[in-house]
Amino acid sequence: MKRPRWLRRPWQVVLAFGLVAVALAYAVAWAVAWQRAEELLANPPQRPADAALILGSRAYLHGKPNPCLTGRVDTGIALAQAGLVKQLVFTGGVDSEDGRIEAEVMNQHAMAAGFAGPMLLERASTSTRLNLALSTPVLQLAGVRSVVIVSEPYHLWRTERLVKMSGFDKNFDVQYAAAPTSCWRTWGMVFKGALREPAAIINNAAHGYLF
Repeated sequence: MKRPRWLRRPWQVVLAFGLVAVALAYAVAWAVAWQRAEELLANPPQRPADAALILGSRAYLHGKPNPCLTGRVDTGIALAQAGLVKQLVFTGGVDSEDGRIEAEVMNQHAMAAGFAGPMLLERASTSTRLNLALSTPVLQLAGVRSVVIVSEPYHLWRTERLVKMSGFDKNFDVQYAAAPTSCWRTWGMVFKGALREPAAIINNAAHGYLF
């Protein structure tokens, strides 16, 4: 009796199951990030904090400051204008796509927008995990004890996990602000960054950074 065709090529079965597992993991991560994004958009920060920590992203897009990044800065400025934060802290190093320093681009945008309050820059980090790690001494040196972490909505579920796993929240009282940037308002969870976020979640989880 001949074996079924699928038994003759077991590597194809393994590959198929592997692809299905990855697709399911991606779908679950996407749904979780979306649900948390909606929750945070509906529940902005309520308590005053010492600083807004604004996470980096791609600095420039089509030859201009990336609206997905500058929109995060605008949210930080809005928090300051509402009296919820005293200063802005920009974290982000050299952008591999255009060579600019993300923190400096954010700082320039804040000044151009008329923000005249205190601003601090962390210029070396190249990932969300490093945003948190390398901004910690900057915040502590400035006497910051409470922060509102600002990023685009889809990014905050992973950020929350990284905050807890890294112990960042043991050093600071942490709140989160979802930035409704023009990228988010136009595309939501089908924006390129949001579509890449599940892959980042899977990658971080595989390295033990999230759980």
